[in-house]
Amino acid sequence: MDTKIALITGGSRGLGRDMALRIADRGLNVVITYHSNVSAAEETLAEIEKRGVKGIALQLDTRETSSFGEFKIRLKKELLASFDSSSFDFLVNNAGFGYHASIAETAEKDFDNLVNVHFKGVYFLTQTLLPVLNDGGGIVNISSGLARFSFPGYAAYGAMKGAVEVFTRYLAKELGERQIRANTVAPGAINTDFNKERFEQMPQVVDYIANLTALGRVGESEDIGGVVAFLCTEEARWVNGQRLEASGGMFV
Repeated sequence: MDTKIALITGGSRGLGRDMALRIADRGLNVVITYHSNVSAAEETLAEIEKRGVKGIALQLDTRETSSFGEFKIRLKKELLASFDSSSFDFLVNNAGFGYHASIAETAEKDFDNLVNVHFKGVYFLTQTLLPVLNDGGGIVNISSGLARFSFPGYAAYGAMKGAVEVFTRYLAKELGERQIRANTVAPGAINTDFNKERFEQMPQVVDYIANLTALGRVGESEDIGGVVAFLCTEEARWVNGQRLEASGGMFV
């Protein structure tokens, strides 16, 4: 049986890195994209290959939708060269960045950047890669707990993730005839490089979040990757159009 292949955008660091490693642990070959940090991508590839599977890294700026056609050409070339395949099985739309500003202080240029990375990029990269995604495969879009609950300063970010969740349900509906599943994973507050500076500057925030969480702590990258990896397996074949929140039970 051919080894399945997963593509994770923003897979060189943070949550994306752990997703890539947990997927590799499941025996899948892995494609990661990175924005600019070549050394982080190479280090992640080395960890992937230690798991006995193959990996490749491709540069991609998910803000630049005009580059997606060229990216698809590069991807197909690398899939053939590295995996002897013309297509892949699972797409994980993970690339993103954190943003914190009140509604009154949100700059339009920052809002546009959020749209381009967190929603427009997800929408049109998925559209571009659908011809290269195998029937019977899957799409995992990364959302956020902030699409369900509200913290001051995250209106713009949370709104983008809410849009992704709606898009995911439509993907599940429209791609059903190809037996392609689409689901959302929504992390809660996670101690990654997105939040590290804020957590270090305001340690009381960590305690506050822990007190709001049934399991009594802030999440770590390792708490998310396994959930995404599960959705990239045959065991999740009947999970479709769903939102899986991995937040340790925030606001339950």
